[in-house]
Amino acid sequence: MRLHCSPWIFRVIFAILLAPVLPPIAQAQVIKSGPSSCPGVALTFDLCPVRKGTGYAQALVDYLIEQKIPATFFMSGKWMARHEQQVQALLHVPFFEVGTHGEAHAHLPLHSTEEQKQEILGPVRLLKTKYSHTATLFRPPYGEFNDETVNVVRALGLQFILWNVVSGDPDPTITASQIEDRLKRFVRKGSVIVMHANGKGKHTHEVVQDLHEHLLPERNLTPMTMSDLIICNGTAAP
Repeated sequence: MRLHCSPWIFRVIFAILLAPVLPPIAQAQVIKSGPSSCPGVALTFDLCPVRKGTGYAQALVDYLIEQKIPATFFMSGKWMARHEQQVQALLHVPFFEVGTHGEAHAHLPLHSTEEQKQEILGPVRLLKTKYSHTATLFRPPYGEFNDETVNVVRALGLQFILWNVVSGDPDPTITASQIEDRLKRFVRKGSVIVMHANGKGKHTHEVVQDLHEHLLPERNLTPMTMSDLIICNGTAAP
């Protein structure tokens, strides 16, 4: 059987075969962990706005400072507006890292591209103008995002940070032992653990203490900031 093709089809085929290979358009990489070869773990804490309470786990932060445990905090704009003193304190700890977490903790996929941009930019601008701090890390509220979110984050030059280990610490129905058991199942080299430092985690302080004193040393894992974890061993995160 003879295959009959019109001349334009052959021209298209030859054009594809002869065309230079072009690099793909750069996109924001959604980072969920560090390199699997890295003997480190990122302890990350979201600072979301709260309706009740102080909105800040002072005892937890004091413990991190006393033990010199590197940690990364993701601050929302509304939380920052109510916690100026705490923002200043966190920025001055040399082994802490500060990222952003949206302005009002909105569900980003429900908003237009421009609305997402403004939600993401809120705390970035505040850190720069009020605290002379350039934010490089962004974590979407609720871990929710769509293609527009990724494109906006890329355009703003931020690193898109998620996680691969959920502590579940804001859930008032689970115990410290249940959280610790969950972490024992999932924490490994390169893990990024999501927790909260806004007072919503009833057992977060206790869990972090157990991580520091038992789980991480037993597995020869070292706490790192998110940025250090990403480039650990000179290998970029997957």
